[in-house]
Amino acid sequence: MTTQTTQTARVRPAAVTVGPGGRPSRTRVPEAGRPGVAWALPATVFFALFAIVPLIMVAVLSFTSWNGLGTPRFVGTDNWSAVFGDPVMIKSIWLSLLLTVLGVVIQTPLSILLGVWAAGRQRNRAVLSAIYFVPLLLSATAVSVLWRALLDPNFGVPSQAPWLFGDGNLFGDQATAIGVLAFVSTWQFTPFHTLIYQGAARAVPKVLYQAAEIDGAGRYRQFFHITLPQLRNAVITSTILMVVGGLTTFETVLILTQGGPGTDTTITPYHMYQKAFKGFDFGAGSAIALVLVVAASVISLVMVKLSGYDKMRSSLEGL
Repeated sequence: MTTQTTQTARVRPAAVTVGPGGRPSRTRVPEAGRPGVAWALPATVFFALFAIVPLIMVAVLSFTSWNGLGTPRFVGTDNWSAVFGDPVMIKSIWLSLLLTVLGVVIQTPLSILLGVWAAGRQRNRAVLSAIYFVPLLLSATAVSVLWRALLDPNFGVPSQAPWLFGDGNLFGDQATAIGVLAFVSTWQFTPFHTLIYQGAARAVPKVLYQAAEIDGAGRYRQFFHITLPQLRNAVITSTILMVVGGLTTFETVLILTQGGPGTDTTITPYHMYQKAFKGFDFGAGSAIALVLVVAASVISLVMVKLSGYDKMRSSLEGL
């Protein structure tokens, strides 16, 4: 009787009104609190003003010649022909992809291991995690200035350890310069992705580990057969963020290497900066920016489609 009463109370009764001819009719009462289109309007307007409209303006500028002053002059597809015929542009695309791949390959395993560790209940875990997350609080500019000073060939750490760094000029060779860029990005952004994996690891149902212990599975088998499969959605999310962040990074190259030596670390965003804000060719810079946006969007959409990210379901379903 109690169960039946409780279930009946959850049903929203229909309103009874008098229809034509005095006959009663039932009108369905809408559920209270259901959000409508009006709730999404502020976010939609904000996104349109600060994302869609500037993107359209960039697309229009890519077909013009403009130095930042006066009126832009329509030049058709000249900017696009120049961009794709520029060897520095082609090289910058490959460098951007290389740094992005290095970021994913290095940061993903580190973030998973640190995130799973931070999700545990070890002694002093909270204090160590708080210290480890400090780089996440700093801006990319501050981090780049810090490491530029630390790695200075004349006054930094390399000058004090020639047995390890040789002549100390880590920015004078392409391989070491790319290594420095990858290291600094890893040092700054690994805590962010660690935070993602920490939250995902804490959401893994404890009953799975308890069942594994009963079956005799050790810590390593639990990690590879329970933790990693349950982190699949977090891995996809983190990887997409790494790819988008890697393709759009700018401050690190600007402060650490300035695209050098020569053009050996000139990635696509920095090449766009040189064209637009140093060469005052905003038409070509807009074309490069549009190429970057399209490339990042296509890669992200492909990853979403191939990984099944768009069909993700909670790992707690069915429990």
